[in-house]
Amino acid sequence: MARILSLLRRLYLTVYNWAVFLGWSQVLFLAVKTLKDSGHEHVYNAVEKPLQLAQTAAVLEILHGLVGLVRSPITATLPQIGSRLYLTWIILYSFPEIRSHFLVTSLVISWSITEIIRYSFFGVKEVLGFAPSWLMWLRYSTFLLLYPTGISSEVGLVYFALPYIKMF
Repeated sequence: MARILSLLRRLYLTVYNWAVFLGWSQVLFLAVKTLKDSGHEHVYNAVEKPLQLAQTAAVLEILHGLVGLVRSPITATLPQIGSRLYLTWIILYSFPEIRSHFLVTSLVISWSITEIIRYSFFGVKEVLGFAPSWLMWLRYSTFLLLYPTGISSEVGLVYFALPYIKMF
């Protein structure tokens, strides 16, 4: 029975990781294509639905930790997912006035690249039992660039939304 449960766990996490990987890949593709074709002002409109879906799917990671499917501590997972949901649903969804800001593009691209690497890392790890060294290097090195661009975009968007929040 334990073997069957372990197999089901691996199968579920494999499907979950690759599905969310595909979602973030779509977000990145649409963001880059729209940036190139139409400019940063139109990126949010192009990525809105897949961004909301991919970001909201991360709520499952809280459940994964709570039920013991993964070893991620909830104390680390919850604030990260909470802040991203805040940006996705409270700031970007609720205040259309800031959707055309250039920081939306840097936010979406930073999040997308980070999550594509992260979910492919865990997807490969579930399938093979290990991740190749190049993917491990990407997983643990790209944050040096992507964390500062992501967090500064997040903080900047909250700052630029403040006048609209006050009017609300």
